[in-house]
Amino acid sequence: MVHYLTNEPPNQDGGAEQPLFLRVAAAVENDIIAGTLAEGERVPSTNEIAAFARINPATALKGIAQLVADGIVEKRRGVGMFVTPGARAALLARRRAEFADRYLTPALDEARRLGLDHADVIALIAAKDQP
Repeated sequence: MVHYLTNEPPNQDGGAEQPLFLRVAAAVENDIIAGTLAEGERVPSTNEIAAFARINPATALKGIAQLVADGIVEKRRGVGMFVTPGARAALLARRRAEFADRYLTPALDEARRLGLDHADVIALIAAKDQP
C-alpha cells in the first residue's frame, strides 16, 4: 500500500514519509543546529546536495527554497546560499516549541492508557537517562 499523495509506502505510524524536499531542508537544519554549518557559512549548492543524495536537483532546490522562505538561509546573487545570522537560535526555538506536541503529548497519552502516573513517567525518564 502507498500513500495517495506521495506515492510512498506508509511509515511505522501509518502515515507517509515526509516529502523528499522537506527531508533535504531538515538535513540542512540539522547541520545548522549541530554546528556543522555555522551562521554566515555557505550552504552546499543544490547540485552538490543532489549529487550527494542522488536526487533530482529540482528537489534539492525546493528544499533550499523552503529554508529561504523560513529565513534560515539567504541567497547572495552570484555567490550562493548562506546561513543567516540567528538561524541556529531560531531553529532551536522552533524545535523546542514543537517538542512537547510532537513527542511528549503522544507519550503522555500512552502513559495514561497504560495507567502510569506522573511519578511513574518521571522514573522511566530517569532510568532511560542513565548511561
